Amino acid sequence: MRRNPFALFLILIVIYEAVSGSFATSPKQWILETIVLLPGIIIGMACHEFAHAFSSDRLGDPTPRAQGRVTLNPLAHIDPVGLIMLLFIHFGWGRPVQIDPRYYRHRRRDELIVALSGVLMNLFLAFVFAGILKLLDLFVLPNIGLAMASIIWQIFFYIIYMNLVLMIFNLLPIPPLDGFNVITQIFNLQRTRFFWRIYDKGSLILLAIILIGSLLNFNIFGFIVSRPAISIVEGLLSLFQLW
Repeated sequence: MRRNPFALFLILIVIYEAVSGSFATSPKQWILETIVLLPGIIIGMACHEFAHAFSSDRLGDPTPRAQGRVTLNPLAHIDPVGLIMLLFIHFGWGRPVQIDPRYYRHRRRDELIVALSGVLMNLFLAFVFAGILKLLDLFVLPNIGLAMASIIWQIFFYIIYMNLVLMIFNLLPIPPLDGFNVITQIFNLQRTRFFWRIYDKGSLILLAIILIGSLLNFNIFGFIVSRPAISIVEGLLSLFQLW
């Protein structure tokens, strides 16, 4: 997602949230919540973008490696504006990985692989951290103080949750999200007028969704992203007998 009037609009929302939202009404609580959320946001975003860069690199595209994106270092993948958005309004983005599909041997197949790699990484991480939390619950958390055990549990819960939020959000069929790239390759939309009419309008579509939600006093992204993510988290925790 490029910085444009859409990003400026979101910055204004952040300023509004800062002076009227939870940060202003309860700064201490906001800081504590941010500390708990931040590991999940950083891990989820960095690994998501790394997966795109790694898969494109393995498929023959030198662009991500040349730009220093084939790394798990969060500094290579975190967009400061997108991170601030996530912390204040729970809507943001990382630095998108640039690719050059001309290097791919099978362009549609390889673009599909690259598009899916990020969301599959987030799903994989959700399972991995649920497994780690299970081990901690068995061998570590019962032997430490209740307060510390609660903090660790919450951090791992939100790592799982944020990875699932990123997975579901990026699967939305809106450009430039991965979901749009997936359906583009499956249905070869690049050959259609529909693709070129909508390709550069993703930011406007997202903005419209936010504005409509605000007018209706209804968190649309919360309904289509957060609720399913919570349901999957509950399922994972039940699977690992943590719930």
